[in-house]
Amino acid sequence: MPPILYSFRRCPYAMRARLALASSRVDVELREVVLRDKPAAFLQVSPSGTVPCLLGPSGAIDESLDIMIWALRQNDPKGWLTMPNEGWDWIARADGPFKTALDRTKYASRYADSDPAEQRQEAARFLSDLDAQIDGWIFAKATIADFAILPFVRQFAFIDKPWFDQQSWPAVQAWLERFLASDRFEQIMKKYPQWQDGQPGIAFPPTLAAHPAS
Repeated sequence: MPPILYSFRRCPYAMRARLALASSRVDVELREVVLRDKPAAFLQVSPSGTVPCLLGPSGAIDESLDIMIWALRQNDPKGWLTMPNEGWDWIARADGPFKTALDRTKYASRYADSDPAEQRQEAARFLSDLDAQIDGWIFAKATIADFAILPFVRQFAFIDKPWFDQQSWPAVQAWLERFLASDRFEQIMKKYPQWQDGQPGIAFPPTLAAHPAS
């Protein structure tokens, strides 16, 4: 029986888990969760009650970066784990200060003590630094850092896409647009029906029509 992945299509954390599983070609049973209607089976195995959650022979993994690493350690045909140590620092910045600023920009009404304009500028500082780092990819080739960070840059960009497109981040903007137009992104963003207790899940990853270069 393959591992079970509880996922939610639009969640950036779940996106990056699916990206690593798709690259590794590690087969899982995907169960699409609707966050306002979480199934009992999911809540029984997820310590945090959040997606993604991977249930395998050794128990549950409910941190998205840990799921990425787990999948790529099974099989890493693109060499995503082969990157400079600095890549982990970029991921930590994205998961920490950048995500904090992103949330306080996108969901400003939830954070009455934060100024969304200031938070947007905080996020912008990270993207300016990232723009100076990217030359096609964050490093010389695609790595786990790119695909751990891209879903969150996508989420930030679509808060106000016209504003994002006007910023002086040509490398980040091209990097994101290439990702959004890729077969890989199309593959992981297929729509699936809500999973219900007792139903079979979906075999994931689906077959790619063409093998992406990244």
